[in-house]
Amino acid sequence: MKISVVVQGSPYSQCCASALAYTEAALESGHEISRVFFHQDGVLVANHFSSPPQDEPDIGKMWSELAEKHELELVVCITSASRRGILDEAESNRNDSKSYNLAANFIVGGLGLLMDAVLESDRAITFGG
Repeated sequence: MKISVVVQGSPYSQCCASALAYTEAALESGHEISRVFFHQDGVLVANHFSSPPQDEPDIGKMWSELAEKHELELVVCITSASRRGILDEAESNRNDSKSYNLAANFIVGGLGLLMDAVLESDRAITFGG
């Protein structure tokens, strides 16, 4: 089964951790993840400058490692990301910013990438915040 995952809740919410656990379980069960799309506060997971306390999991790093291990496409909504100060190198240059903070293994993209993933998947699962 091919699955698309949508994460709308902050990395500090239970829904982001649940989405990660679900995605890991789906992959372990042999399912294919078409794309993971982060929207609204979900894009905060891709902030490279986030620094959770030592006694809390680093959800962004965990997503990044999962993507690297399974060659997952992690897409952050460009509009949601820009509103929350998360920029890739191209957006940083376009906005005359001096730096960018998109974490490794994440890319920015529009809602069209979400629609493509949903259309090519058997299921789309949304984790809201």
